[in-house]
Formats: sequence, structure tokens, C-alpha cells
Amino acid sequence: MSAERAAVRAVYAAFVVNGFAFASWASRIPQVKEQLDLSPAELGVVLFGIAVGSVVGLPLSGPLIHRFGSRRVVMVGSGVGGLGLIAVAIGLPVGVAPVVAALMVAGYAMASWDVGMNVQGALVEQRIGRAIMPRFHAGFSLGTVAGALGGVAMVALDVSVSAHLAVVGAAVALGLPLAVRAFLPDREEHEEPTNHGMRAWTERRTLLVGVFVLAFAFAEGAGNDWIGVALIEDYGAPEAVGTLGLAAFLTAMTIVRWTGPALLARHGRVKVVRGLAVISVAGLALFVFGPTTETAITGAVLWGTGIALGFPVGMSAGADDPALAAPRVSVVSSVAYCAFLAGPPGIGFIGEHSSVTRALIAVIVLLGLAALIAGAVRPLASSTTPRPR
Repeated sequence: MSAERAAVRAVYAAFVVNGFAFASWASRIPQVKEQLDLSPAELGVVLFGIAVGSVVGLPLSGPLIHRFGSRRVVMVGSGVGGLGLIAVAIGLPVGVAPVVAALMVAGYAMASWDVGMNVQGALVEQRIGRAIMPRFHAGFSLGTVAGALGGVAMVALDVSVSAHLAVVGAAVALGLPLAVRAFLPDREEHEEPTNHGMRAWTERRTLLVGVFVLAFAFAEGAGNDWIGVALIEDYGAPEAVGTLGLAAFLTAMTIVRWTGPALLARHGRVKVVRGLAVISVAGLALFVFGPTTETAITGAVLWGTGIALGFPVGMSAGADDPALAAPRVSVVSSVAYCAFLAGPPGIGFIGEHSSVTRALIAVIVLLGLAALIAGAVRPLASSTTPRPR
């Protein structure tokens, strides 16, 4: 079991650092908006850069993992992703165009890194015989909390966005490729026919799981990108309080993801994610319609609580059959990350004509759809890992 234990630690490292890198960027979005003098719609276009890179990278990640293995894909993706953050830091004083280009590179690299770590997480989950994917995603959330709190500290200390992101990017590019050397070999590498990746795109269940995860990804991405901006601009909160609201949202997700396996073992995937979707809708209603900053932050906590398990449960559902984990997780991720393509500019454009908080009503609608199709994540009968229904 020593190889499996080492692989578990390596997967945790990949998830934690991925979350830390993303939240380090997300925590400074209000300052980027101010430094570049962007309207909400223009900020949406800037955020569109990382979304485009992600959506381009995701469909390609399955074939890359099939050919080179998740270890190499995550090593290269994390290295290039860290360099992308450094490029953002260099481009920010120049203007919008270099920032968008750097975000596209970072988005592409982090997308392949994301799918690779989820495929490896599913392989480890199958190997040890119990569901731990929510805890891997809790590691991601823990990384986002650390990144957001780091952002709070950088704002409070008046550290520039460029200096902050340059240091984070260098640490990521140099550190994570070493940490993931303990990944297990992908069993699919030499067994899976080359047409399985395309065939996964025709599977009804796989596509439904993708739409299910899309709704939760949209809700998570909207929180990451817009909670700080909404608190500062719509509620009049100080910048540090806006970033603290994001940290509260991310902390709630982390706690629920860490305790998620016990909930899933007792009640099953479908009941848990449907119940949590209702909690998230209630939190969003508080955030959108609440009268004070305090009620909005309470809403952000409930919002994060309710969406915590949607993404990891969807990844586990896509990987129920280990022989097809890579192509199915790639498809689910590709569909889900369309939320990151449409979400940031969509919220920004709606917010331009009303307010960011009112634009978040779209998230409530998508979570309602996810609750309706949640039956798609019920475990396959052929799954070799014992998971409750």
C-alpha cells in the first residue's frame, strides 16, 4: 500500500496547489478591475480569457492523458500554468491584451492539469476501494482558502498584484512537478482503444453528468469571480471585507467537501446533492436580496455549502468505470467548463444593465436544473468501487 499512500499524498498536493493558484488570481480580481479601469462587462471579457483557454484545453486533455499518462500531463500543466501567472504579472502594467493572452495560456494549462489530477484521483479511489474524491476536492478548496486569505493579506499590506502573482506563479511552476512524481501509472494507457474518447461524447449518461457538473461549476465560478466585486460595488463593503467574503464562501466549501464522504455513505449521491442544491439556492437568495453586508456574507457561506459536492460527485460518476475514466472525465469536464466560458462574461454583461447581484439569479436557475437531473450521477452497476446509491 506504500505506492497507493504516496499517490494519495501526491493527488492531494495537485488539488491543493491548483486551488491555491486559482484563488490567488481570483482574490485580486477587484484590484485588476481597478488597475485596468474596467467596467463589469469589460472585466467579463478579461475573465473570458482564462475560460477560453480552459475550454480549448479540456477536450484535448483526454487524448493527452491516454498517450502520456496523468503524471506527465499534470507536471507539464502545472509548470506552464505557473508561468502563465508570471506572464499575467508582467502583462498587467502594460494593458488588457497581454493579460488576456496570459490568462488563455494559464487556463489551457490548468485545464489539462485539472483533468489529469481528477483521472489520477479516480484511479486512486478505485485502487483503495473507497470514495475519497470529495476529500481531494476539499484539498482544492483548502488551497483556494489559503489563496484567498493570502490575497486578503496582500491587499491589507498593499502588495501589488504583479508582485503577488509572480511569486505564486514561480512557486507553482517549480514545486508541483516534483510533488506529482508519485502518481500511479494509468491503467488505461495501454488498454483503451483510441476511439473510446470520441465514443464517450455520444453517451447519454456521460453528457447528463456533464450538464449536472456544469451547473455546479457555474455556481462555483460565479462565486469565485464575483463575490468580492458584488460585496464591494453593490454592498459598499471595503476591499478587504469583499475578499473576506470570498474566503468565507471557499471555507464553507472546504468543510463540506472534507465531511462529504460520510454524508454520501449514509444517504447516497442523489439525495445529498439535491438537498445541498436547495441550501445553495437559499444562500444565493440571501446574497442577492439581503439588506446588509452581513446577510450577504451569510448567504455566501450557504452558497458555498450547497455547491460543495456537485463537482467531485460528478467527477466520481464520470469515472465509475475505471477502463473509461480518462475519456469520460474529459467529456464531463469539457461540458462543465463551458460554465467558465459563458459564466464570467454572462454575469458581467447582465450586471452592466442591472447589478452583479441581480445577475446571479441565473445561478439559481441552473442549480434547479441540476437538482432535476441529479439521478444521472447514481453509480453504475458495473462500478468496482463500493459506493452507495
